[in-house]
Amino acid sequence: MALLGGILAQLLHLALLLVAAPLVLGITRWLRERMLGRRGAPVLQPFRDMDRLLRKQPVLAENASWISEAAPYAGLAACLAAAALVPSFTGGMLLATTADLLVVAGLLAAARMALLLAGMDAGTALGGMGAARGLAVSVFTEPALLACAISFSILAGTTNLDGIAAAFREGAPGLRVPLALVGMAMLMLALTGNARNRTGLVEPAMADDAMLLESSGRHLALWEYQSALRLTLWLALFAALFLPFGMAPAGAGPLLWLVGLLAWAVKMGGLCLVLAIFESAGAGMRLSRLPEFLGLALLLALLAAALLFLGTGLA
Repeated sequence: MALLGGILAQLLHLALLLVAAPLVLGITRWLRERMLGRRGAPVLQPFRDMDRLLRKQPVLAENASWISEAAPYAGLAACLAAAALVPSFTGGMLLATTADLLVVAGLLAAARMALLLAGMDAGTALGGMGAARGLAVSVFTEPALLACAISFSILAGTTNLDGIAAAFREGAPGLRVPLALVGMAMLMLALTGNARNRTGLVEPAMADDAMLLESSGRHLALWEYQSALRLTLWLALFAALFLPFGMAPAGAGPLLWLVGLLAWAVKMGGLCLVLAIFESAGAGMRLSRLPEFLGLALLLALLAAALLFLGTGLA
């Protein structure tokens, strides 16, 4: 019975994230535009855009190889695997024992690597420039995420997401965890592109968007969906680690699942609002300042790990 409940919870969780990804993107964009005094596109606009692109055949560059054909599907597979591991409305799902923070980070890095390969495969100047900048960003993001994982593992004694959420639910010590929280939030903003300046015409084409200039049709739809899914995964991961209240425990029934689903929806809505406020409060960050931003995230994560290491008597 417990196995059947875990399988059902896993399937419901996957369906929830797959539907929520474009919705989270649409809500965030709509809130940002409203805060900027504009009407904004409808919340369901990402669904319409992806449906329109899926109806079109992709056109590959003349010099593109099989990598451009396979990369969108490989990236989507990695994102879906990560989505299966990040808890949402309940714990104790079928794959809960393999839901390790380092595994999730590796899957998201694999999805990003697929995007980098697709950007370089066509051989265009902007695609190669975007891939080079993406690799430069990874120099800071990977160590920062590893430092956050070390902080959580010292606190909870494990890097399993359910175990970390349980440790946070019981109470987190002092200043160390907020430092890791801020570092994780900065990583989320950088890796989802929400810390960058989107007001200019050239600046967006210097990073992730530059790697998609040669994509079209259903390939572009897959890349756009991956971007929305990555944003949703980061918000869900943030909610699971730092806002674990309301999550149904392992082995819970449908009634507690419904309560957990409502709590998850409230948490995701609140995080979308905070993200929209951050995006609309300033002009954004130029790409030349992004290494400093990520360097600060790495410093905060390392400081949190050091304080936890000393505070637990492991030094």
